[in-house]
Amino acid sequence: MLKVLNVSGKEMLEQLKLSCQIPGLLDAIATRQIIFDAARSAGIKVEVQELQQSANSLRTANNLLKAEDTWTWLQKHHLSLEEFEQLAEINLLSAKLANHLFADKVESFFYEHQLDYLAAVTYEVILDDEDLAWELFYALTEGEMSFQDMTRQHIQNPELRRTGGYRGIRPRKDFKPDIAAAVFVANPPELLKPIVTTQGVHLLRVEEIIRPELDQQLRLKIMSDFFSTWLKEQIAQIEVIPHFESDSYSPTVQELLKLA
Repeated sequence: MLKVLNVSGKEMLEQLKLSCQIPGLLDAIATRQIIFDAARSAGIKVEVQELQQSANSLRTANNLLKAEDTWTWLQKHHLSLEEFEQLAEINLLSAKLANHLFADKVESFFYEHQLDYLAAVTYEVILDDEDLAWELFYALTEGEMSFQDMTRQHIQNPELRRTGGYRGIRPRKDFKPDIAAAVFVANPPELLKPIVTTQGVHLLRVEEIIRPELDQQLRLKIMSDFFSTWLKEQIAQIEVIPHFESDSYSPTVQELLKLA
């Protein structure tokens, strides 16, 4: 039989303090207020049909495919239906505000930063001995061994060894600068000469260079990045002052948020 533990608002506040989560909580409150205020100033409104679509997207994102799944999720998070609608509304307002503020900046930004969105498919072995790396490089280029054979002999990590050193699809920013400089001028499939970094000596096979396209997914990502930066700038201009009640804890956004 389950035991029941009654938890008061004061105890929840105390736990938030002890787990050092108050700053994040206050930033979240400030963020919501900023979005509501900016949307109101821009004349952005939420239509009933749009809100329903946003709610459906929220359910899909949380894998709430059945009505009972939704009810269970709401109970777990102590949310009412009205509060679930508020979640859907803030998501929708955020998307519409981001589009209002930054939709016309995406294309020019993309073309100015195309190199940042390049990606590559690579296989890699990292060695400790540069002489060994060159020896293996020449053996590979002369066909004395395959890259797969080399990875089986020189990769210690079992998972990486099983996949032949496959590193997946990685954007340019995930490569060290000196490695990126070699990878993104390669003519795939191409084995690169050994590259020495602080991590070791890298032997890389570049399988594919993936050129970026400004599709809807990338457009939304760029807009989201713009929006996140904008929100941080707005929060930096706000002083958030919490007022803690000694006997009860039921602050409103207005009590927690004070503009500098």
